[in-house]
Amino acid sequence: MKIVRLSTYHAAPRWLFLKVETDEGITGWGEPVIEGRAASVEAAVHELGDYLIGQDPARINDLWQTLYRAGFYRGGAILMSAIAGIDQALWDIKGKALGVPVYQLLGGLVRDRMKTYRWVGGDRPADIVAQMRNHLAQGFDTFKFNGTEELKLIDSPRAIDATIAKVAAIREAMGDSVDFGIDFHGRVSAPMARVLLRELAPFKPLFVEEPVLPEQWEYYRPLSDATSIPLAAGERMYSRTEFKPVLAAGGLAIVQPDLSHAGGITECAKIAAMAEAHDVAFAPHCPLGPVALAACLQVDFVSWNAVLQEQSIGIHYNEGTDLLDYVLNKEDFRCDDTGSIAALPKPGLGVEIDEQRLIEASRRPPRWRNPLWRHGDGSVAEW
Repeated sequence: MKIVRLSTYHAAPRWLFLKVETDEGITGWGEPVIEGRAASVEAAVHELGDYLIGQDPARINDLWQTLYRAGFYRGGAILMSAIAGIDQALWDIKGKALGVPVYQLLGGLVRDRMKTYRWVGGDRPADIVAQMRNHLAQGFDTFKFNGTEELKLIDSPRAIDATIAKVAAIREAMGDSVDFGIDFHGRVSAPMARVLLRELAPFKPLFVEEPVLPEQWEYYRPLSDATSIPLAAGERMYSRTEFKPVLAAGGLAIVQPDLSHAGGITECAKIAAMAEAHDVAFAPHCPLGPVALAACLQVDFVSWNAVLQEQSIGIHYNEGTDLLDYVLNKEDFRCDDTGSIAALPKPGLGVEIDEQRLIEASRRPPRWRNPLWRHGDGSVAEW
């Protein structure tokens, strides 16, 4: 079998799909994208395609190393995301060729279903509570929401109090019927994170995500030493070499690599194993589309330390298109009354793409960009 063609489809809300075709008619799907930089990743995919045309797609390890090492310059958001989507598609082809799900090729199941959580949004506590109650009725009991708006390096106690008041109102309204993670989104400096973590502890969040920017990872350990809240991070880390010093230093309870950013299934399975060796949980980042979610689930089902899976059903970014709109086998992704997804039964990644709908959507590609926030003094704020 040989690879003969790579095709990309940029579609709403902010997703990029990759189709890898072979001379035997077996195709694989991937999702190589950086949110807001889809065109950059798309260009990288087609540049890397020069290494793939005419090659045997079954040699995933060799092709991965070729894509990673042959260009001399390596790593980073764009190149690793391009490799990630290609890697997903190659595993999809291999599973389909052999007639088994990818998790069988990775050693088989360690669990029968994977717990997922729902994003909830809104600036007022009542908005978040209303969403939680609605999702709770559907079987979901685990959530995540943004903890703060923009914060200065050293901000007023009033800004801290606003965040604490929001979380307190949510916990008071929902009691112990739900668990929730709080995403700092890298908006918080280390001094402010220390204060927020101390004040949030009585409300028992399941975790705090990106307590500081990934560039400030050396603060994970001291912040962890000062709080009882588990800390999570990793969506803006792109390889096992970036996770290596973080895991060695300690401080994280949960790593969150993104399988569309951090080298795909091949790399993230290794990151999961590294985390397990450090007694750290694995919870892949995935506010993206169905191929990305399917890839995450394949690794979740073979990683003993996988604890939670993010998924984008109803997420606030999905304007006009939701998670399963381009999927034919929607039932396979149905969450049960515990908010869990069963092991995907179909071969490869386990997702069947509605290609005609995707082609039609790609004729009107979105130009999604994240907001540009500024502080009151006009300086750029972290979003």
